[in-house]
Amino acid sequence: MQSKYVIVGGGAGGLELACKLGRKLGPQQVMLVDSRLYHIWKPSLHEVAAGTLDIHQEGLSYQMLAHDNGFTYVYGAMTALDSAARQITVAAITSEGGETVLPERCIGYESLVMAVGSTSNYFGVPGAAEHTISLNATEDAERFRLTLLKLLTRAALQKGSQQGAEGVDVVIIGGGATGVELAAELREASGVYTSYGFGHLDPIRDVRITLLEGAPRILAPLPERVSGAALKLLNERGIKVVTDCRVTAIAHDHVAVGAQTYPSDIVVWAAGIKAPGFLATLGLPTAKGGQIEVEGKLQVKGVPGVYALGDCAQCLGADGKPVPPRAQAAHQQADYLLETFLRQARGKAPQDKPYEYRDYGSLVSFGQSTSVGSLMGSLRGFSWFVEGFFARMMYVSLHLLHHQAVLGTIRTGVLAVARFLVKRATPLVKLH
Repeated sequence: MQSKYVIVGGGAGGLELACKLGRKLGPQQVMLVDSRLYHIWKPSLHEVAAGTLDIHQEGLSYQMLAHDNGFTYVYGAMTALDSAARQITVAAITSEGGETVLPERCIGYESLVMAVGSTSNYFGVPGAAEHTISLNATEDAERFRLTLLKLLTRAALQKGSQQGAEGVDVVIIGGGATGVELAAELREASGVYTSYGFGHLDPIRDVRITLLEGAPRILAPLPERVSGAALKLLNERGIKVVTDCRVTAIAHDHVAVGAQTYPSDIVVWAAGIKAPGFLATLGLPTAKGGQIEVEGKLQVKGVPGVYALGDCAQCLGADGKPVPPRAQAAHQQADYLLETFLRQARGKAPQDKPYEYRDYGSLVSFGQSTSVGSLMGSLRGFSWFVEGFFARMMYVSLHLLHHQAVLGTIRTGVLAVARFLVKRATPLVKLH
């Protein structure tokens, strides 16, 4: 197999690049490799975990996207790179019974883009890998949702039969956007669950949510006003927030912070990310966190024809600091490489300016009705604080803009209307 432009990883940045480039150059020149069959916008995984978003309705088939956007889709995980021969290896796909569905494949390229995202960084905390769930992918979010349903069922039966009133203890480690959004979404969902067969449970008293953060405040990278507003909303929802604490160990039934312990039935790890471990085996230069080191134009240092974007790439900004691992950075990098490759394809001179990250602000969701955040102005260091319904609509628009990039304007509009109608004809949470 051979393609001029091969993109590995169908996350926010990689998929947008494949779709936009495919619409310009066609499937003979553009190829996307991914180990999954369908795409979901990663910032919405907390909604999947809470059950307020159904992945079977939200997921977009890569095969469908390839057909509609003019790129070739290859199903499988990348396992090796031969940068001298400009060739990658994609693992075989086997069935549950061990039968080979797709053999191992080798794919040649002229330009390769690594966009494989990130995975959880446990920082060596004992028990973290064994006793927590991290929202890295759809299967993680689904595992959390199903586990929570089982725990709610058990607690409701115990309380209904007067065998006990233990309830469910949920501990979320990490007070960044993922942890905060999951805590708020779970609190909103717990109130809905009590209306659908868990009537014996009180959503505040019996579904106890604790958020642990090592920094002095939650949402530490964001302005203090945003952090303060977020803390107020969490407190109003009966969510216990503990800051300035370092998790020292995790067991099957509790989380330890030094001598203090917090009971837990289910634990979510949202305290940090790192690059996927297999990147260190590819012979590419990597930073301390495992990310691929790239130059200003997003080309991997010292490796011609290989580029990287998103969470798996360490790209330094004008201030010398790494570009933050955010969806907006991956989106901007995808557009930068789109221009780079289109210039190559049309025989034009390469771009003069290196990639420059622009921070447009951050929004944090607090359920289906409100959000908080900050929007960056054109003046350096100036931002607007936003909250409530207006902030929620802006948060939703970010998801729609991603869909517009991969589906087009008309289909995105139809999809938005369809989801609006479906939410009014089905339960507010997924119950099975």
